[in-house]
Amino acid sequence: MPRHVKPPHTALTRSPAWRALAAHRRDWKDRHLRDMFAADPGRSERFSRSVCGLFADFSKQRINDETLRHLLALAGERGACDRLAAQFAGEKVNFTEKRAALHTALRAGEAAPREVQRTLQRMRAFSEDLCGGRVRGGNGEPLSDVLSLGIGGSALGPAMVSAALAGDGAPRVHYASTPGAPLRRLLATLDPARTLVIIQSKSFTTEETMRCAGSARQWLAQAPGNAAQAQLAAVTAAPDAARAMGIADDRMFPMWDWVGGRYSLWSAVGLPAMIALGAARFDALLRGAAAMDRHAAGAAPQDNLPLLLALLDLWNVNFLGATTRAVFAYEPGLGLLPDWLQQLEMESLGKSVNRRGKPLRHASGAALWGGRGTEAQHACFQWLHQGNHAMPVEFVACAAPFADDDGSHALRLAHCFAQSSLLMRGLQPGETGAAGALAAHQGLPGNRPSTTLLLPRLDAESLGALLALYEHRTALAAALLDINAFDQYGVEHGKRLAQNLLPALSGEPVAMPDASTAGLIAEVRKNLET
Repeated sequence: MPRHVKPPHTALTRSPAWRALAAHRRDWKDRHLRDMFAADPGRSERFSRSVCGLFADFSKQRINDETLRHLLALAGERGACDRLAAQFAGEKVNFTEKRAALHTALRAGEAAPREVQRTLQRMRAFSEDLCGGRVRGGNGEPLSDVLSLGIGGSALGPAMVSAALAGDGAPRVHYASTPGAPLRRLLATLDPARTLVIIQSKSFTTEETMRCAGSARQWLAQAPGNAAQAQLAAVTAAPDAARAMGIADDRMFPMWDWVGGRYSLWSAVGLPAMIALGAARFDALLRGAAAMDRHAAGAAPQDNLPLLLALLDLWNVNFLGATTRAVFAYEPGLGLLPDWLQQLEMESLGKSVNRRGKPLRHASGAALWGGRGTEAQHACFQWLHQGNHAMPVEFVACAAPFADDDGSHALRLAHCFAQSSLLMRGLQPGETGAAGALAAHQGLPGNRPSTTLLLPRLDAESLGALLALYEHRTALAAALLDINAFDQYGVEHGKRLAQNLLPALSGEPVAMPDASTAGLIAEVRKNLET
């Protein structure tokens, strides 16, 4: 493996494999998945993989053996697996910011950097002391609740994992991202004398988080004793700023530049999730992710599940015309999975220039949306089944129930499998039982692609493997598309513009970026003054 992997010089759309895929795409005009299943009894087995306990069935995607062969040739041409190896090796794959992207090192166990191991040990000790009642508030009382203040990558991952796996024990863990009324309503349900507040901000300047922190400090001041100091902790790369707020060094946990926010669940950002799960189950989460890391780094391309899913995404978007991908979780605990995935994929793949800063001649990542399984069936599945947009769908479910169950788990699985089958097969007018025009209204075109990801059960190790699968899929998609998965300048420019506009809402003179924005702010000022 070369120490530094240079991207291919040939433009992606002019490469032999891309041209072969474009020619192959013309063969798909009149093909229907229903007919392909009827003609090929082994299709389901051939287009599925079992990896790290997860089972992936992508046989309902609009592909055949030739499609897969061309896609794998494209991966070879683009050096996708070499690019992933460069990431694992610590090269500065975030080339615009000249940083490594070493979130995989956070779950490397004994092979992790010493600073990572030390931080995990501190997290475990703190979590166990807190759960054991040995961390006390300013009045000497044990703490019953934890409030984590953060936004984006400092909130979505831990909140999702907590919702999926947290038990009913103490302390209870809560998350807040938005200052104002949402935070006030949450604080009204908590006791300031028995709540630990964790402030999560790499720079300790994130506007929303610091406003939440200011409100939380004022709220803690209502408690007897020195709660505002005894009950504050921080996860940050700016320890001096945290000290200025009165946070003790032993309550500070580090962030590192080589871990991006949307990849930071595995770091000290995961502290509230560790508290919610317990240290042992958080370790299992890391083990599951590490198992997927080993698979992604070492599996042959034809068996590499993150690579296969990234290739299918490229095929759907750039050759079959998909502009979105929908993800539906048929396990109640995974309800926040689409939210976490939106940030992971749309921040990573929402780019329009290649590594050399040249405009892309191909589409980048699709928009991602989704929701909770059976609830979504009563909302957006009508559009998926009968709308004239054949967008790919991803189903995520668990083979075994999370706990003792009343039969609702089997019901969810039946709905999950029925929806994917119906999207694929469709329903011909003659099969509806209706006649005339009504039969046309009731018919479903089918031929809508989908993938089903089946976890053995919703436990920490399986969830860790699933989340790492999505991370590697995203990084490999970026390698295929010749873009940087690890910067997010659009987000950052938006934040800076908001800071510039904030004084204008209080009436201060500010240079306006455009006439529409000036008009909107003038309308706000007019309403405030009446």
